Amino acid sequence: MTDITYEIVEHDGGWAYKAQGVFSETFKTHDQALTAAKRVAAEQERPGDDTGIVYETADGKWHEELSDGEDRPHTHVKE
Repeated sequence: MTDITYEIVEHDGGWAYKAQGVFSETFKTHDQALTAAKRVAAEQERPGDDTGIVYETADGKWHEELSDGEDRPHTHVKE
């Protein structure tokens, strides 16, 4: 299972959350960024529908898989 941590950081004259090296939009306050990060983290853990995935690998072979909608990451918010 994958773990994703959303960290609250100062960014671009305000506050943002950052996950896996990517920044969110900038918020005016730390609390606004924290609230947004908690919302996004909760949504990331929410299960979805099973869906089919078709992809081609570097060697030119095509693959089909079923992505389980229950296979969601664990998320954390770090202030």
